Amino acid sequence: MHYGEGGTSLISLPRDSYVPIPGHGSNKLNAAFAFGGPKLLVQTVEKATGVHIDHYAEIGFSGFVGVVDAIGGVDICVKRPMKDHKAGIDLQPGCQNMSGGTALGYVRTRASARADLDRIEHQRQFFGALMKKATGPGVLLNPFRSIPLATNATSNFIVDNGDHLYDLVRMMWAMKGVSGGDGVTAAVPIGGTGSSAAAGSYITWDRSKAARLFDALKSDREIPQDVITK
Repeated sequence: MHYGEGGTSLISLPRDSYVPIPGHGSNKLNAAFAFGGPKLLVQTVEKATGVHIDHYAEIGFSGFVGVVDAIGGVDICVKRPMKDHKAGIDLQPGCQNMSGGTALGYVRTRASARADLDRIEHQRQFFGALMKKATGPGVLLNPFRSIPLATNATSNFIVDNGDHLYDLVRMMWAMKGVSGGDGVTAAVPIGGTGSSAAAGSYITWDRSKAARLFDALKSDREIPQDVITK
């Protein structure tokens, strides 16, 4: 998440991205977390993008479910039938209210044609639905929902040292603006695929377009339209 004079943007970094991990050679992005937790993950993202990370927030599976259920579920429109026993979902096309468990399965599933790329699209769709519901009058003005939401949010989100609740709230309001159309939601431009003995199958970034995307963030300029990938 980035916000400033150049606008607000939510950029997804696919977990299968093949990037250099400090002290561990090159591997998939999610391997950085496995090797060294949040600290190494942040270092890896900074090295791969050239963008300094000011704040870090993390939510686990149980926290995810708790936050969604605290507001009475989220409304998400499913484009096509989705069935994934591993993710625990069997969804039909159409707009529907999803409980925490179903929403978790929706954002976790890789059982689709584009796998990881479809998943990050679902994640951005989910966060938009969550922000719309959480900041709407049905939650903010209802103590039976707003208080459980606040309790779940503060207890289940992990933030880095020096961050406070207002940093998390600021992030959530920025995310609400993006999901409402006031900003950019995109994924890092993909250049191709590959595989290695250590990483297995992975994806690579389009170096030229990715560099222009991250340069815009670093200099707080508007992101060029031709590098925005959904």
